[in-house]
Parts: sequence; structure tokens; C-alpha cells
Amino acid sequence: MGVVGALLGPEAEALVRLRAAACRLRREVAGDDDEHWAFAYSMLHRVSRSFAIVIQQLGPDLRNAVCVFYLVLRALDTVEDDTSIPTEIKVPILQEFHCHIYNRDWHFSCGTKDCKILMDKFHYVLTAFLELGSGYQEAIEEITRRMGAGMAKFICKEKVNITRDYLEDINEIPKSRMFWPREIWSKYVDKLEDLKYENNSVKAVKCLNEMVTNGLIHTEDCLRYMSALKDITILRFCAIPQVMALATYALCYNNVNVFRGVVKLRRGLTARIINETNSMADVYTAFYEFSSLLAEKIDDNDPNASLTRKRVNAIKETCKSSGLLERRGYDLDRPKRNPAMIMMLLLLLVAIFLGALYRR
Repeated sequence: MGVVGALLGPEAEALVRLRAAACRLRREVAGDDDEHWAFAYSMLHRVSRSFAIVIQQLGPDLRNAVCVFYLVLRALDTVEDDTSIPTEIKVPILQEFHCHIYNRDWHFSCGTKDCKILMDKFHYVLTAFLELGSGYQEAIEEITRRMGAGMAKFICKEKVNITRDYLEDINEIPKSRMFWPREIWSKYVDKLEDLKYENNSVKAVKCLNEMVTNGLIHTEDCLRYMSALKDITILRFCAIPQVMALATYALCYNNVNVFRGVVKLRRGLTARIINETNSMADVYTAFYEFSSLLAEKIDDNDPNASLTRKRVNAIKETCKSSGLLERRGYDLDRPKRNPAMIMMLLLLLVAIFLGALYRR
């Protein structure tokens, strides 16, 4: 693996390691004779590849429970997100979803693409749910009940996702999904959809920056919570998504492309975050570096610049005071590739492959 890292950099090496781990998990699941578990893990990879990767960090027992937990909540989220469902039908389903999960024959078709497949074959997920221990079942039921009630009141959405996914949500067919709070966007435009028009680009970026600044207020609480976790597998499970969230905020901040198309962390950087988040020292380091990258993008003319800088500095100070900082050199820009090095690596891989064939 060190050869790959030396030739193409840490992101390429991290991607190779990540792919190998994913293949190992797929082989484990493929060896399971139970059709419902095979469906559950297959669907998990289809509806959220990043979360599927994070779940790999857990032991088998907890991994099964979290896999089912995620799919149940994803199904609940699919009902909430389907704008074609009349409110008078949607609200009761959201409020009673936690009861339906004990009935393996319950079915409600909605959603699109992979989420529609999940809903159409939800009985597989429910079969897996009913095989879990009672403690896991009760926990999943309770959280599903709370989330369903919250969704019925239109208050349950992750801030980082609604910030990043503005264009996808506003262009949703047949009806736009509007999650950005009026308290923020109404300072800049008359209608939320006005932010996507190029003649409003300056206002849109200022509004975006306020959204990011608003989201940063939760970061120190996240650090305090994670620092109290003792089990390393649970720490990794919780920390990896939080590091990705802060990195996504740093990527979106002051970035007009949020209103033009898809803005996501590149795969190599995501792979590095997953492979290199193994302790609180790693978490503090990542939070410090990504908050520093965000700080570099702050425009002094932005109306929220001073508040953004204050919150970023608070994050950096918390990380520094831990005394655990290292250096990773994370970068939001696409890394430069050396064509000669890539060709050398390809030739090396071909040579290894041919050598293996010759020995046979």
C-alpha cells in the first residue's frame, strides 16, 4: 500500500484501502443465506454509500442493528420527502411509522429510484428488524417515534445537508422542498427560489454564508460529546460523519456553486477522513484543519464575517487546548496528479498481474 501512497498521494492509498474493506464486508454479507439481510446491506450501499462505509467500523452485532436502524429511518425520510403524498395522508404515516415496523406485512409505496425499491421491498427490512434483540428494537422504535413526530411538524432536517442540497431541493418535481429557514433567507430575497438565479449570486452567497455560520454553533457540542465516548468503534462511527459535515461546510462556504449544481467532497478526501479518523486526536486535528480552511475563505465584507470568524476561532481553540493536534494537510482543492507517476503505477500493476498469471 505504501507504493500507492508514494506514487499518487495519501488520497489514492486511502481509496484503495477503503475499497478493500468494502469488498470484505460484501463477501461476508454474500455468505449469509438470509435473503432479508442480503437485501438490507445491498440497499444500504445503494441509498447511502458513505453511511454504509461508516457502519463497517462496527462489530457484527451492532452493525446489523445500525444497518436496520438506518434503513428504517431512511424509509421514514422517504415518506417525508415525497412531495406527491397529500399532507392528510403523509402526517398520520409519519406519526405512526414506529408502530408499523413490528408488522412485516406493512407496505407503503412512495419515493423514487433506490428509495422506491426500499419502500416496495420494505418487508425484508422489517424481517431483519424482528430478528434483532429487544433492546435494539425498543431503541429503534423510540427514535423512529420521535423523528416521525418531528417530521410531522416539519422540523427535522440536518443543517449541513439542507445547506449543501439547496439546488436539488428547490428543483424537486412536482413540488419544491424548502428547508432553509425564512428567518435567514428573507434578509436577502423575497422568495427562497430567487437564490438560484445568477443575478442574485452576491445575495445568494451571503445567505449561504449565514447558513453555514448558523450550523457551526453545534460544532463544539459535537466535540464535547465525542470526547466522552470510550469505545473506539463507536467513536469512529460518530466522528467520521461529523468530520465530513465540517469539511462540507468548509467546501460550501462562500461557494456560489452550491446554487449551480452538486457540491460534494471528492472521494479521495472522503476516504482519507474515514481511514484517518481513529481517535479523538484525529478528530481534533481534522476539526482544526477544516475550520482553518473555512477561515481562509471568510470575506471581511460579508455581513456575518465577524460572527463566522468568532465561531471558527472557538472551534480551533477547543482543538488546540486538547493538546492532541497533529498535522494531516487536508485540502479542499482537487489534488494535482503526476501523469508519469500514474503511468508507472499502471505498469507496475500490469506487471504484478502478468506475473501472477505466469506462476499459474
